[in-house]
Amino acid sequence: MPAPLTRTFGRFAAELSFDALPPEAVAPVKVGFTDCIAVMLAGVREPVAQIVKTTLVRTDPNGEARIFLGHERASAVDAALANGAAAHALDYDDVALSGHPSAVLVPAIMAEAEAIGASGRAAIAAYVAGYELWAHLIERDPDPYHRKGWHPTAVLGPVAAAAAIANLRRLDAEQAATAIAIAASMSAGLVANFGTMTKPYHAGRAAAAGIAAARLAQAGMTASLDAIEHPLGLLAALSPHNRVDRDTPIEDLGRNWRVAALGVNVKKYPICYATHRSIDAILDLAKAHDLKAADITQVDVSIGRTQATMLKNHRPQTGLEAKFSIEFAMASSLIARRTGLSELTDDFVLRPDVQTIMQKVAITQTDTVAADDPSFAVSDRVEVALNDGRRLASPEVTVARGHWSVPLSTDDLWAKFSDCAGREFGDNAMHALFDDLQSLDRLDSVRNLQRATEPAAA
Repeated sequence: MPAPLTRTFGRFAAELSFDALPPEAVAPVKVGFTDCIAVMLAGVREPVAQIVKTTLVRTDPNGEARIFLGHERASAVDAALANGAAAHALDYDDVALSGHPSAVLVPAIMAEAEAIGASGRAAIAAYVAGYELWAHLIERDPDPYHRKGWHPTAVLGPVAAAAAIANLRRLDAEQAATAIAIAASMSAGLVANFGTMTKPYHAGRAAAAGIAAARLAQAGMTASLDAIEHPLGLLAALSPHNRVDRDTPIEDLGRNWRVAALGVNVKKYPICYATHRSIDAILDLAKAHDLKAADITQVDVSIGRTQATMLKNHRPQTGLEAKFSIEFAMASSLIARRTGLSELTDDFVLRPDVQTIMQKVAITQTDTVAADDPSFAVSDRVEVALNDGRRLASPEVTVARGHWSVPLSTDDLWAKFSDCAGREFGDNAMHALFDDLQSLDRLDSVRNLQRATEPAAA
């Protein structure tokens, strides 16, 4: 018989408070907020962010929340939609739990916290409520959702965001469970749309859905309070091979904190995280041996089978397509000695030398599974064959730089933040915003965070 998962999550979301969180659960949340706001600011001028804003968002000078931390305002639902799409527009946002939790949770929480005047501590607790639900759901199925075509950010994001906003709005246990159940019917998003503008739209839509679901539940809308665990519910519907565990009760919520154990993985490269370990490997080889693209006859990359599923574009022709191409990741790393925002452009992707190296990349898929994320192999490895007959191999790379177990330093996080936020704000505003995000637990109101920002001088 299925366990009462929906009600259990609802009770947890309703009861969780900041005071219940250990320090090791708070630290990664502040990193998630900081990194997400940075990449959102870097993404606001991307076509998808502008299309979503101008097509779907109704601006209102008296609106509940700010769009892109600028002067324009909208309802919290619309602000979360726009801000979530911008946060995921560059695929530069953090990664955990087989998806992108911060790109969903942070825009939803920021918009609703501004609407109701919630504190920084309340925002942190709300993030943990959503993260823990997401973590428990993803670990119940041994088979990665990507293999069935589901984008975990899009299908688990709405229910996680609903739990977060239910916590933030202080819904009671039944209302919170109802919010989660409503959001379960708002889950959708396909791997087939990776490498297009629709993928970042997934994150914005999930963030908006979480707010809408919580508000509808609070207003009295009903939903099935077994929508997660029912034989015709969310877990069963998503499961690639129907091996999902719907029966085991959850007994460690609020004791074994997934956010403390797994944290968030901050991206060093604005490209699918499935490439990052291989990028680290090829960059290390290139630096150690002063490799030149002209010296190389073949690049062999060993990655996990689910990673390969995500990296579906083998001959990308645009910057968006290149974000989901291991061939491009190798070519960029060898030719530019980096894979950054300036390389993820149509012009760079179409360069003849880039296209030539991509044709020299061969992929080997492995079936091993990493302990902390079933979407990844235990390790990735890169081997390069040279014109002179030598073969150079990287070590087995188990974690990418920026992974929660080898986190970026505060200086490195600031470097990424300033590079991203500098597109929208001046130095004073950037420093103030960064400092406020790093001390989010000391903000009396999230609205005060908005005061740190000012438009950059034209």
